[in-house]
Amino acid sequence: MKLFVATHNAHKLREISEILPEAEVVGDNPSGIEENAPDFAGNALIKVRAIAARHPGEWCMADDSGLEVAALGGAPGVHSARYAGEPTDYAANNALLLKNLAGKTDRTANFTCAVALVAPDGREKVFTGKVFGTIRHELKGQGGFGYDPLFVPEGYDKSFAELPAGAKNAISHRGRALGQVKEFIHAGIA
Repeated sequence: MKLFVATHNAHKLREISEILPEAEVVGDNPSGIEENAPDFAGNALIKVRAIAARHPGEWCMADDSGLEVAALGGAPGVHSARYAGEPTDYAANNALLLKNLAGKTDRTANFTCAVALVAPDGREKVFTGKVFGTIRHELKGQGGFGYDPLFVPEGYDKSFAELPAGAKNAISHRGRALGQVKEFIHAGIA
C-alpha cells in the first residue's frame, strides 16, 4: 500500500516508515500552503488536503505536532517547529525553550500529534496521540529530533533522544496517533 505523506522532514518520514512498515511511505512537500489553523488538527487537514488534490484515489496523510508546556501556557504549541523563528532550527528552539523555562519549577509538558488521513474514496479522518512528561534542564541524547533531547516521558528517566527508536515510537505521540491510523486503514482494506 502506498501512503503519500505531506512533509519534507526526513526525520518524520523515517519515523512514519518505522511505525507503519507495511506502507510504502512517499513524501510530498506541501510547499506554498499556509498552516494558519489554531490547532494541530486544523493544520494537519490543511496539509493533507493540499497533497490529496495531487493524488486522487490514493491514501494521503499529514501530521501536525508539537510540544505544549504547562508553565508557558501551552507554548510553543502549534508554533513548535518555528518557535525561535524561521527557518526551523532545532538548537535555537531548544535554547529558547530552556531560556523561557529558567526559574520555573513546573516543567510538565506534553507532545501532541494530530494525523489527518484522506482515504482513496475521499473520506477524511483525524487521529490524535499525546504523551505526557517533563522538560529537562539540559539536552541529553543523540537520537530523535526537535525537542527530543529535552523531553522525558512519564515513567522514564531518559529523554526521547536517549531512548532507542523502537522504544520511543512505541510510546510517542506520533506512534499513538499512527497506531489508530493503522487500525483504520486495515479496517478499510479488510
